[in-house]
Amino acid sequence: MTNLHAITPAADPRPPVADPDVSVLVPAKDEAGNLPLFMEMAEAAFRSRPDVAFEVVVVDDGSEDGTWAVLQELATRFPFLRLARHRSCRGIADSLRTGYLAARGRVLVFYPADLQFRPEDIPRLVGPILADEADMVTGFKQGDYDKAFVSGVYNRLSRSLFDVKVRDLNSVKAYRREIMDALPIRPDWHRFMIVIAAAQGFTVTEVPVPLYPRHAGKSKFATWHRIPIGVLDMLSVWFELRFGKKPLLLFGMTGAALFAIGVAAGLGALAWLLATGQGVRAVWTVVQTCLILGGVFFAAGLVGEQVAAQRAELREIRRRLEEMAARRRE
Repeated sequence: MTNLHAITPAADPRPPVADPDVSVLVPAKDEAGNLPLFMEMAEAAFRSRPDVAFEVVVVDDGSEDGTWAVLQELATRFPFLRLARHRSCRGIADSLRTGYLAARGRVLVFYPADLQFRPEDIPRLVGPILADEADMVTGFKQGDYDKAFVSGVYNRLSRSLFDVKVRDLNSVKAYRREIMDALPIRPDWHRFMIVIAAAQGFTVTEVPVPLYPRHAGKSKFATWHRIPIGVLDMLSVWFELRFGKKPLLLFGMTGAALFAIGVAAGLGALAWLLATGQGVRAVWTVVQTCLILGGVFFAAGLVGEQVAAQRAELREIRRRLEEMAARRRE
């Protein structure tokens, strides 16, 4: 089956890293030309923090250029490397989810394989979290890059909708494992990890990270096509954070307002009819429209409340199962 993934530990006679503190999650789609240098740079970066145990989990996301063969060879050289594979391309969000399930560290790092961000900056990203100064750290991109316009639009819109005091919300990032535990499993919602984490009470900070030209291969993202999709995703996240737990606040209030307008317009039109003997067809059309839409919106709010209640029950069941699993491990 093409959608299954396989998790493969490093095939090295030396023992893998035991109980790592930090797991670097690296989605890779056709990155055979970048991964050998990435691993060498990562090894050098990890040596700069001998007090911290690192591992790298690379997820081959349906590559067609021999990435998987390169990874298997690299796994024999680097004991901190673990591998996972998607048989078909499933995107960054699914790759991060697969990497998270395979990772063992209490701190996770999202880092692309294209070497536009160098592994030497990973210790700086995780530093504030390991020092208990923040729950999440995002990299603020330094330098010129092709998607600067799209990134600027995304960040400005995000800051206008969400009260998160960082300049770059869609970059490399490090975060506590609990943040990934609470992240909704939705396509492309990894880009909103910061605002979702901040809304749940996690602290967020940022550090500057240099951005370099891609080392090999080509970008997998179409610039202009991403803008309308990103805006719709952003509105979806805003709605989820604002009204996801109490949808009746939006739909019920909107329905009640429309219903009130319809009633008021109807009473006014009736009073005019009694006083002058003349009816106004346009007003009666408004009355009917408002009453029908008001009822529909209010009914949608009630249905939404039932869905929200079911989601709350599922979250509680998940929390209790996690507590039971933790007690068994103890």
